[in-house]
Amino acid sequence: MAATSFFGDLLQTISDRGRDLISFGRGDIAAKASAPELVKLCEDLISRRGEASGVALARLILDRYASFAKPERLAFLRLIAQEFDADHAAVDAAIASYRADPTRARLGRLHEAAEPRSQELIRRLNLARDGTRALVRMREDLMDLRAALRAEEGADADLIDAADSLDCDFEHLFASWFNRGFLVLRHIDWTTPAHILEKIIRYEAVHEIQGWDDLRRRIEPSDRRCFAFFHPALVDEPLIFVEVALTGGIAAAIAPILANERDLLPMRAATTAVFYSISNCQRGLAGVTFGNFLIKQVVEDLAREIPSLKTFVTLSPVPGFARWLDRERRADASQGLTKEDIEALRLLERSDWQSDKATCEAVRKAMLPAAAAYFLRAKNDRGRPLDPVARFHLGNGARLERLNFLGDTSPKGVKQSYGLMVNYLYDLSAIEKNHETYANLGTVAASGTVSRELRANLPPPRAVALADA
Repeated sequence: MAATSFFGDLLQTISDRGRDLISFGRGDIAAKASAPELVKLCEDLISRRGEASGVALARLILDRYASFAKPERLAFLRLIAQEFDADHAAVDAAIASYRADPTRARLGRLHEAAEPRSQELIRRLNLARDGTRALVRMREDLMDLRAALRAEEGADADLIDAADSLDCDFEHLFASWFNRGFLVLRHIDWTTPAHILEKIIRYEAVHEIQGWDDLRRRIEPSDRRCFAFFHPALVDEPLIFVEVALTGGIAAAIAPILANERDLLPMRAATTAVFYSISNCQRGLAGVTFGNFLIKQVVEDLAREIPSLKTFVTLSPVPGFARWLDRERRADASQGLTKEDIEALRLLERSDWQSDKATCEAVRKAMLPAAAAYFLRAKNDRGRPLDPVARFHLGNGARLERLNFLGDTSPKGVKQSYGLMVNYLYDLSAIEKNHETYANLGTVAASGTVSRELRANLPPPRAVALADA
């Protein structure tokens, strides 16, 4: 933290001195600039050679951008997307030069010419103190702009393409700035500063934290753990965090883990680490991978800290299952359900289906084979499982271990998956093999227990396009 503070103070000193070097009252101009005028200052920024004045101007631009109302911020981003593309004439010239003499030096000049000017602008803005934090927030606005353009009737296709390209620039640079080498893993416990704990409560995306008492139950007991990744440029902002329950076996339901009253498990009895919630915290860093590094490092750290732990699993939601199941029930030729299953699953339309034992058992017998088909046969148009959580864990090298009927009976759990939850097993000896076969062949690593649930003689699988797929 001290090194980060020193670096920040150094940038501030440079910025303060640079303000005195910005001539013609640009500081006053930036403080009052409209979106088009701020774009002109961005042109000035990327044409400057002086580092001190550039850092100062970058800070002034970011300050003015932050002062804009949302419509002005989106207008600014529209202009940046349109006006900060690559110089196409320079690209054509570099291509011709390389074709005439395909040397490595000319290839380098072609690469330089092809880079959009927006990438250099983002780099220059990042030099300002807290520039990275400001740019992460700016990308959130860009994501809103892209969504608005797609929803706009008769939207300009070229503008949509330009906004998408600008978003790719942000993602490309963030992937470098937030790579694993810069990330710091921190154990979150009851001694963690309150302002960070408040953010853990706010950012929890899987199982809502019901205030401070609930948070304390999740992080203070000796059989509970929470870990988060941080970055030096966002010192007090978690990037992603995972909550862990230490148990005596693989958990099949979330309610016992989150229960207000429960017996504390002695550490000598802990054999299993259950990762029951993983939450990304920074919307502006969408597309930048953190979770795979987080889980693997936490597995290694826990195995070293608690030698009795032999099993590392998740207890995961299945956010797309209910929608897929409802569609399959209505389909003329379901790829995951037999006629008997479809008939049995009509019981889901009863509001009390969970409370009647016979009804519940009939639903279970039809739902688990359907769930096996959902994970093992249903694919998106890229040949990957429909479920985003499945893609994440399988891509990390985990194995689909178990299907848990009524694992989450909360209103959210019933709505998104009719209560279904699953366990993904992180077997350290098989992670790399599972990852390779999934990445290269799209093969879903699954236990025999899951595979045996799959019905025989189902129609051939088909690719499905879903909004969350």
